Amino acid sequence: MSAFRILCVVGARPNFMKMAPIMAALAPPQFKPILVHTGQHYDVAMNQQYFDALGIPSPDINLEVGSGSHAQQTAEVMKRFEPAMDEVQPAAVLVVGDVNSTIACALVAAKKGVPVIHVEAGLRSFDRAMPEEINRVLTDQLSDLLFTTEESGADNLAKEGIGAGRVHFVGNVMIDTLRANLARAIPAPQIAAAAGRPDFKAGKGEYAVLTLHRPSNVDDKAVLQGLLESAAKIAQRTPVIFPVHPRTRATIEKFGLSHLLERPDVLLLPPMGYLEMLGLMQDARVVLTDSGGIQEETTALGTPCITLRHNTERPITVDQGTNTIAGNDPAHVLAAYEAQLAGAGKAGRIPHYWDGRAAERIAAIVLDWLKARG
Repeated sequence: MSAFRILCVVGARPNFMKMAPIMAALAPPQFKPILVHTGQHYDVAMNQQYFDALGIPSPDINLEVGSGSHAQQTAEVMKRFEPAMDEVQPAAVLVVGDVNSTIACALVAAKKGVPVIHVEAGLRSFDRAMPEEINRVLTDQLSDLLFTTEESGADNLAKEGIGAGRVHFVGNVMIDTLRANLARAIPAPQIAAAAGRPDFKAGKGEYAVLTLHRPSNVDDKAVLQGLLESAAKIAQRTPVIFPVHPRTRATIEKFGLSHLLERPDVLLLPPMGYLEMLGLMQDARVVLTDSGGIQEETTALGTPCITLRHNTERPITVDQGTNTIAGNDPAHVLAAYEAQLAGAGKAGRIPHYWDGRAAERIAAIVLDWLKARG
C-alpha cells in the first residue's frame, strides 16, 4: 500500500507549535505529510526561527499570501491553495487551530470533496465578535474527522449537530511541543542580558510576563491605556517583561502611550521565539495575556495566568488549570494580580491527555480511518 498523502496546513505562528508533533507522527511508510505554509504570518525571519527551534521541515509549498483584511486574506488563501491541492491530490487536508488559513483551506477541500481533518476542534468562546470563533465553528462543520483537546469540545460539537463518530478526544498537541522542548527553554535572565538589561530582576518568581495582541485590547485607546497603566502599577511590585507584538507596538505609538512603559521595572522586548517565550513563562510569578495558546501553556507549566479577556474558548484552563479570567477592566486585572500575590492564585493540575502523546493518538486514528475509507 502506498503512503497516504496528507496536506498539512499552517498559516500563523501558533499553528507551528501545533503542527510540529503532528508532522513527526505522520511518518513514513504509512504517511507522506506535505507541509503548506500559506504565509498568513509573513515575517520570514521570525517564521524560520520557529521552524528551526521546533525542528519543522521547510514547507513543501509556500503560498506567500501576506496581510489583508479578513475577507481579503481568506479569499487569497483559497485562490492559491486550490491549485496546490489539485497538484498534490491528497488523501486528506489537515488543518489546526482557528486562523483564517484554517477555514480557507478547509472550505476549498470540502468543496472539492477532499476529507478535512481538524485538530483542536470544538473549542468555543461563544463570542461571535471574535473572528477566530467564526473560523472555529465553520471549520468544524466542514470537517470529516475532528480531534478535541478537552472533554468540553465534544459537548460543543454535539450541540452543533456533529456526530460523535467523527469526534475523538486525543489531548493537546501544543503540550506535546511544550514537553518536548522544555529542557531547551531559554531562561529569562539570559533573555534580559541579551536585551542589554543584565540588572533586570528575572529570576524564578521575580517577574511577570505580559502579552497583548487582540484587537479588543489594542485597537481602543481607552482600553489599551487602562491595561498599560495596570501593567505599570504591577511593575512597581513585580517587574514586567513585555514582548511587544508589532501591531500592539504600532497602536501604542499611534495613541501616544509609550511613556507609560518607559520605566526601569518594565522590560520591552521584540517578539520572542518559541524557546524564549517558553523560558519566560516557565519561571514567571504570573503571566498576563489575551492569547489562547498561552492560557494552555501556563496551565501545563503550573504558572498562574491572568487572562485579559471576558471569555475563553479553553475553559479547562480555568476549571482545572491555573487560569483566571479578569477581562480588561483595570480594577479587575489588579484585583486578580493582588489575589495572586496574596497566595490566592490557582495551583491547578495537568488536564487528562496533556501528556505529550496527542500527536501519536492522532496519527493512529487517522491511519485506521483512511484505511477504512479505502
